Amino acid sequence: MTGPLVPFREIVLKVHSRCDLACDHCYVYEHADQSWRTRPKTISDEVIFRTARRLAEHAKTHALPSVSVILHGGEPLLAGPARLRRICEELTAAFDGVAELDLRIHTNGLQLSPRYLDLFSEYDVKVGISLDGDREANDRHRRFADGRSSHPLVLKAVELLRQKRYRHLNLGLLCTIDIENDPRAVLDALVELDPPLIDFLLPHATWDEPPSRPDGSRTAYADWLLAVFDRWQEQGRPVPVRLFSSVLSTLSGGPSLTESLGLAPTDLVVVETDGQLEQVDSLKSAYEGAAATGFDVFTHAFDEVAAHPGVRARQLGLDGVSETCRSCPVVRSCGGGLYTHRYKSVGAVDPTLLFDHPSVYCDDLKALVLGIEEHTAASVVPPAVAEPVELAVAQQDLTRTMLALLHSDLDGRGGDHWAAAWELAATIEGSEEGSRGLDEALAHPYARSWLHDALSAVHEERPGAGRIAWRLSSYVAAAAVRAGLDLAVPVTYRDGTVALPGLGALRIDGPEAGTVGVRATEDGFLVRRAGDGGHSSFERRIVRGGEAGRGWLPVRRLGGGAPGSAGDPGPGPAPGSAPDWVIDDLDPYRGCFTARPAAGLRPDEAGRLSAALGSAWARIVRRTPRYAAEMAGGLTTLTPLTGLPPGEPSVGRHGYGALGIRPDESAGQWPLTLMRGFRRAKLRALLDVTDLYAADGSWEHRMPWREEPVPLSRLLAETYERVALGAFEPHYLDGVPQALETLERAAELTVSGKQVLDLMRKEI
Repeated sequence: MTGPLVPFREIVLKVHSRCDLACDHCYVYEHADQSWRTRPKTISDEVIFRTARRLAEHAKTHALPSVSVILHGGEPLLAGPARLRRICEELTAAFDGVAELDLRIHTNGLQLSPRYLDLFSEYDVKVGISLDGDREANDRHRRFADGRSSHPLVLKAVELLRQKRYRHLNLGLLCTIDIENDPRAVLDALVELDPPLIDFLLPHATWDEPPSRPDGSRTAYADWLLAVFDRWQEQGRPVPVRLFSSVLSTLSGGPSLTESLGLAPTDLVVVETDGQLEQVDSLKSAYEGAAATGFDVFTHAFDEVAAHPGVRARQLGLDGVSETCRSCPVVRSCGGGLYTHRYKSVGAVDPTLLFDHPSVYCDDLKALVLGIEEHTAASVVPPAVAEPVELAVAQQDLTRTMLALLHSDLDGRGGDHWAAAWELAATIEGSEEGSRGLDEALAHPYARSWLHDALSAVHEERPGAGRIAWRLSSYVAAAAVRAGLDLAVPVTYRDGTVALPGLGALRIDGPEAGTVGVRATEDGFLVRRAGDGGHSSFERRIVRGGEAGRGWLPVRRLGGGAPGSAGDPGPGPAPGSAPDWVIDDLDPYRGCFTARPAAGLRPDEAGRLSAALGSAWARIVRRTPRYAAEMAGGLTTLTPLTGLPPGEPSVGRHGYGALGIRPDESAGQWPLTLMRGFRRAKLRALLDVTDLYAADGSWEHRMPWREEPVPLSRLLAETYERVALGAFEPHYLDGVPQALETLERAAELTVSGKQVLDLMRKEI
C-alpha cells in the first residue's frame, strides 16, 4: 500500500475492560471478538506510563499540534477517581511542551458524580454520555444484568453535567439507533436535555450478521434517520447532529465530520488495558482478532502500528473502497460506510479483502444522503447559482469582505493615506447615493486584482507591503465622483498618473508621485494639487463622459453610457443597442490574465475594435436574445491582450465581469469569442462563491467530443460552455446530452453543482 504514513491524532485508551450494564447491542461483549475476557480489568501504572511516553514521542516526531485521548472501556468510570487521576497526570506531564492534549471520556454515566467531575474539570476532560432517547427507547437495550432500567441514573448524570460549574465539560450525547423506537420521540427526548452535540450511531453489523430489519425494508435505517432529520429541521436545528452535519458538509463540498462517513483517512488507534495496540474498536464486530495488530506499547512505536496493513487499508480514501462504491454518486458523502460494516467472510487469504465490499447499510446510506440532499437543496444552494443578479451581489460581498480583511491585516501599517481613505469611505457610505457609488467603484473587476496583490504582499511581509494599499484612495475618489458628492478626496498617485477605476486616467504635471485632491462637480470632477517644493500648482476640470485631452484619458465605453453604470447587473440593453461595456486598456491592475495586457489602443484601433464588437453584439442579440440579456448585465469590462490564440478569450484569476480579448479577432469569430468568454467568466464567478464539485481529479470521465479522459472540472467547464454556444450554432450541442448524463452520475458534484446541471438541462 502506497502513500505517506498517516499519524494518529486520536487514541482510544481502554482504562477498564468491564461494564456495569448489560447492553445487548454492545460490540465489546455481545459480538464476535471476546478478547475482553482475557484482559486485565483495570489499566496498570506501567501501561499508563508507556502509553503516555509513546504517544508524546509520536506527536513530537510528526509535529502534531494536538492529540485527542478518549478514555474508554467497558465502562471507564469503574477504574475509579484515583486511577483516572493517575492517567490524567501522566498524559499531561508527557505532553507538556510537546503538543496540546485534548482529553475526553465516553461513559454510560451511571457512576458519574461531582467527585469525578471535579477531577475532570481540573484536567479539562470532556464528557460524552451514551443515551438512546426517552425511557422506552433507552430501556430497549441499555439495562442492568437483572433487567432494571438505567434511564433514571443516566438522566441524573446528564443533569449533573448541565450544572453551570460543569457545563464546559459537556461533550454531548451518543445514541445508538434502533428502528423500532419512535424517531421523533427519540430526538425530542435528546434535544430536551440541551446537549452541545448529538451523535447518532448505526448499530454495528456485517454481511455475516446483518442489522435487524423487522419490516424487511432495505432502507429502514435511512427512513428512520430521515424522520429524525425532518423533525430536526422543523425544530430549527436546535442542537448540532454530527451525522447530519457531516452529510450536509460533504454535499456542499466540505469534509466529512465523522469516522463512520466520508473518505478521510483514519487516524485512530486503540490501547487496551494490557497495553496491546489495536485497530478501531468496532472491528470486534467482525471476527475474533479482527482488531489485533500484534503490537504493544512496551516494545513498539505508534509509527509501527500506523504502517500495519489493516490500518493502512483505512487510509486509502477512494482507493480503499470497493469497486461498486467507487462508481457510486454518493461515495464522497458516505465514504463506503464504516469499515467494519463492509465485512463479509469469503475465505480470502488477505484479511483486508474481507472488507472489500459495500457497507451492509449501503442502501440506507445512499437513501439517507439523497434524502437529505432533496430535503435541503433549496436552502443549501446559494441564490447566486441560479440568479445573475444574486451572483453579482455575492461577488460584491466577496470584494467587500476582502477589503475589510486587508484593513484588519494591515493593522495600521497602511499609514496616514490608508487611514484617511478608510475614514472617507465610511463617510461616503453613510448616504444612499454614496453607498451605491462605492458599490459601483468596487464592482470594477480589477478591484479584486488589487486586493489579492495587497493581501499577498501583507501576508508575505514584503518590504513596504503597506504602500500597496495606496490604491484605496482611488476607489474612494471614484465612488465620490459616481455619487456626485461634494467631498474632497486626497488621492495618492504613482508614475505621474492618477487612475480612477472605471472612469479613466489623468497625467499629472510635476512630480511622478504625490497626492492630489479629487472633488465631484455638477458635470464631472476637479483634480487639484497645491504647489510645493518648487513645483507649481496643478488643476484640471474633467467633464464626465467628455473627450480625451490635456492629459485625460477616459475609459472607452462600447455603449457610450455614463461611467456610473459599470457593474450594474440590470436587465440588459434594449434589443439591438450596444451594452455598456468598458474597454479598459488603462487600469494598472488589469494584468490578471494568462496573456499580457496590450498597450494603450490608438484611436483608430479603438474605433475598429468598437465597430467589431458592436457588429458582433448585434448578431448575438438577433440569434440568442436570452444570452444577450445576461451577458449585458454580467459582463462589464473587456481588456485587450496580446498573444491570445484566435477565438480564445481569457478569464482573469479574479474579478467578476472582466474578459481578456484579442483586439484583432476575425469578424466571424467575435460572437462565439464573447459568448465563450462570458460563459467561462460566469463559471469562474460561481466557483468563487460556492463549491460546485469536490475531490476533482479522483475520477476521470469521457467527453463525447474528445478521446482522452478528463477530470470533472474540465468536463463541467466544456459542457457549460457548449450549452450556451449551441444556442448560437446548434452543432455545439452534439454530445451535450451524453455529457450531462455523465455529470449526473459523477460523485464529485456538490448540491450546488447539481443545481447548475439542472439549469443546463433547462437551457437546452
